[in-house]
Amino acid sequence: MLRYGLYMKWTDRIRQVKIVLVVMAVLIAVVSLVVSRKLADDLKAQEHSRMEVWAEAMRSLNKADDNTDLNLVLKVLNDNNTIPVIVLNRRGEVSDFRNLTLSASSRTDSLARIAALGHELLAQHRNIRIYLGDRRSDYIDVCYEDSLMLRRLSWFPYVQLGVVLLFVVIAIFALLTSKKAEQNKVWVGLSKETAHQLGTPISSLMAWIEILKEEHPDDSLIPEMNKDVKRLQLIADRFSKIGSFPEPVPSSLNEVMDHVIDYMDRRTSKTVEMCKEFPDHDVVVNLNASLFEWVIENLCKNAVDAMGGGPGRIVLHVEETDTKAIVEVSDTGKGIRKKDISNVFRPGFTTKQRGWGLGLSLAKRIVEEYHSGKIWVKSSEVGKGTTFRIELKREIPPR
Repeated sequence: MLRYGLYMKWTDRIRQVKIVLVVMAVLIAVVSLVVSRKLADDLKAQEHSRMEVWAEAMRSLNKADDNTDLNLVLKVLNDNNTIPVIVLNRRGEVSDFRNLTLSASSRTDSLARIAALGHELLAQHRNIRIYLGDRRSDYIDVCYEDSLMLRRLSWFPYVQLGVVLLFVVIAIFALLTSKKAEQNKVWVGLSKETAHQLGTPISSLMAWIEILKEEHPDDSLIPEMNKDVKRLQLIADRFSKIGSFPEPVPSSLNEVMDHVIDYMDRRTSKTVEMCKEFPDHDVVVNLNASLFEWVIENLCKNAVDAMGGGPGRIVLHVEETDTKAIVEVSDTGKGIRKKDISNVFRPGFTTKQRGWGLGLSLAKRIVEEYHSGKIWVKSSEVGKGTTFRIELKREIPPR
């Protein structure tokens, strides 16, 4: 159980690391967005100030006289090589533009598109109006949009957020992969150790039974003892197979279920009714019969525990389709609370006072990893019962 304890600690550690990674990603994203937003706002204010200077230079150019220093005016106008600018006259026509690419097939179409962009910026109040004379009717509108640098800076935090999220996803995937590998080592090691520890006392019991048979050949209890020892042998064999990944072989699902019913009938109260709903023909699937019996036995034992020693009913249902075989185990026990359904297969989770929380976890491992199937809680209602469903792939066509 030391290995299991280490595994649970490792699981808790993985959960803590995932939380830390997510929190770090959120913090990085928030800080990045705030800083980038601040930088973008500062750059936007700076560009607005530059455009005010540029607009004033345009006004000076339009009102130039012999005393105007045109060199300074032209320098200001020509120094703007980053901010897209469109100058509209009072009739809404394009009189000048800077830092815009003409992508249309003709200059007329390009000017039309630029004019449309200018009016769009005007509607967004992205303009500085310059009056050219004493009359308010004579003016030009200097319309501008964000520079390429500002647009890239606005996109940067989202790109950075995507990179951070990608890093977190990769890190969590690596941790989960490592966790799964560690889980496999724990299961295999625990199974092999259990099989080894059971081997010696089982051999001794078998020897003692042989001695008892010779000394008391007519004792009716000896055959029952022999059955229990064989049962222990079967359990040890199952643990050994879990640690060695046995190959599934074509087997009759009906026979496997009948073995489970026979075993449960002999070891449960007469108040618990075992019912079966099987098709008339054998449902043949590739499975390891010994391990799959263990899965069904585990579900049945949990069903008996859920009945609390009182009367009840367990139904084993088998059906098949063209692609899969379906097994359902239903009971009339106390049911599972909705908040617990997602945890029933998690190692260590149990609602029993005396339980390790390993049975359903082991059942899930056997079904999904050894038989490439699926197992889940199909339905459960408190006070009415629970139904577990198992689906196995069919490689043999149904009869």
